[in-house]
Amino acid sequence: MKIPRPGSRFIGILAILVSICCICQVPVMAGTRVLSGSPALSATVFGANEFSPGTETIIPVVIQNSGLIEFEFTYPTTLTPADLPNTAKLMTVTLTPGEAPVTILSDPQMVGDLMGGARTMVNFKARIGPDAPAGTYTLPLMVHYTYLAHADQYGQDSLQYYYKTKDVTLDLPIQIKPEITLGVVSVDTGNITVGTEGFVTVQLQNRGHEDGTDAVLTLTPAQNSPVIPTVGSVYIGDFPAGSTATIPFKVAVSASGEAQTYPMDLAVQYKDETGNFVSSDAVVIGIPVSGKISFDVVSSPPEVTPGGQHQLTIEYRNTGSAPVYSAQARIYTVDPFTTGDDTSYLGPMAPGESSTAVFEVTVDSSATVKTYSLDSEIRYRDALDNDQISDRITVPVSVIAPTGFQAVLAHPGFIAAVVLGAGVLVIVWRLRWKKRRS
Repeated sequence: MKIPRPGSRFIGILAILVSICCICQVPVMAGTRVLSGSPALSATVFGANEFSPGTETIIPVVIQNSGLIEFEFTYPTTLTPADLPNTAKLMTVTLTPGEAPVTILSDPQMVGDLMGGARTMVNFKARIGPDAPAGTYTLPLMVHYTYLAHADQYGQDSLQYYYKTKDVTLDLPIQIKPEITLGVVSVDTGNITVGTEGFVTVQLQNRGHEDGTDAVLTLTPAQNSPVIPTVGSVYIGDFPAGSTATIPFKVAVSASGEAQTYPMDLAVQYKDETGNFVSSDAVVIGIPVSGKISFDVVSSPPEVTPGGQHQLTIEYRNTGSAPVYSAQARIYTVDPFTTGDDTSYLGPMAPGESSTAVFEVTVDSSATVKTYSLDSEIRYRDALDNDQISDRITVPVSVIAPTGFQAVLAHPGFIAAVVLGAGVLVIVWRLRWKKRRS
């Protein structure tokens, strides 16, 4: 029996059927379509949310996205969108003070995208007011973001996204602690000079909102400062809010110091309402220090002649910035000068005031005619009755040649002539006396 050969039409139909079967066996990737869900944002302060008045601090803010996907479906011909509707995209965060006594120093922060279930942290620099009352405050945190509202699919390979922007304001609670905040009302340093002691009288006010008890005020010098407190702590006792205290501190200035203003820190340690000892933030005060008390000779150089006894009249001026008391001048002589009394009383001298000293000196007859420099110093008592000695002060003294009758007296020939004449007179008188007796 002869089997008939299939025709071309049959072969074409068979090829189509085989192709369909092959296509049906290829797996199809299913897509996901989200029907509901959106960002849900909240904010908290990371760590402790307590801050002290009068401080500059960093407020670390944690932003949490708790948005959930509520309903979705998958289908072989559905495309999966690149974004989810619960993702907050292109976030910009701005912290504002609201009604709180806080100044926000940071500009708005660009955060980026925050997916659902994720969190991020943003730091803001802020300054708490020095007189900020204690309590709980709410800082408005404004968040601007974009989210996917929905996506439309066209055919099997195209998606069109529809985004919306949203602004939300989140409440960020913070607490301002009740503390003592020191305020400097006045600082009186009197006349403190290099190498001496003095009193620094400070008037302070409790400008905080805490009533401190068993308060102790401490004065601390800056590093390598020549101004050192003799006693650095003073007990105040009760220091309620709004009260003032006037405290004197005795300080000493080393001789290596210079005329300038030196910083010192003031802080108070006290017992708070919970019974714990705490310390306030330090405030800085300036201690002006004047240069060491000095004296100048303001009189003209006295003139003396060789071979005589003279009075040196020297006028001294207090060129320092503080008064001195019981001042005495002393002079140091050098050859050809000698003295039996090298001190002279000056008395009290205010800044810019002058006083005169008188010294008795003897000038050797062999003194050379020129200007000599003698050293002098002044011993005095300062404002705290401490004994002090000034630096050496140069006293110029001019030795000049004698003139007139004094020059004649100082001439050696004149003295010889006087002696010879005296001898002649004695001889003549003696001869006359003998003649009269005979």
